[in-house]
Amino acid sequence: MGTPDFISRIRATAGHQLLFLPGVSAVVLDDEGRVLLGRRVDTGRWSVIGGIPDPGEQPARTAVREVYEETGVRCVAERILIVQTLRPVRYPNGDHCQFVDTAILCRAVGGEARVNDEESLEVAWFPVDALPELPEFALFRIKQALADEPTWFEAAAQEPAATGADCHPGADLHPGADLHPGVTGAAG
Repeated sequence: MGTPDFISRIRATAGHQLLFLPGVSAVVLDDEGRVLLGRRVDTGRWSVIGGIPDPGEQPARTAVREVYEETGVRCVAERILIVQTLRPVRYPNGDHCQFVDTAILCRAVGGEARVNDEESLEVAWFPVDALPELPEFALFRIKQALADEPTWFEAAAQEPAATGADCHPGADLHPGADLHPGVTGAAG
């Protein structure tokens, strides 16, 4: 889908200045414990599925919609994994954004993984012990999904411990990061 119409309208008057926007990322697991990933057109890199809520849309609904729009997979939202303000990112066109991301664990319930829009080069299921190289953004979300821990958020008194790879789902790779016992960010 690309840039939502309401963002394009804001950009028409705001130019490239920093916009603080909601974002949603989805960690989708199937019954075999595999993770659904998409290889993004804008970066050429694999990541979790995500997008921007439409005005008035709840994050869980956004996750379900984005997963279907990008991959053809139907899913249900199960729980919130992470709520995190990410570092600002500047896109090649000059747009400057900062997202507060709500990461949601989703369970696949139907459909077949396929490229379903213009945002993805490839879509595929990966066993957690054979993931492709992923940005820290995606690895951290997958780790939280597998850990079955309470929702993660940064305490208000702490400085963000983010790296440059935390700014965008398709940001710089961080191969080898600990994901889960015996699991790293790159297939070996």
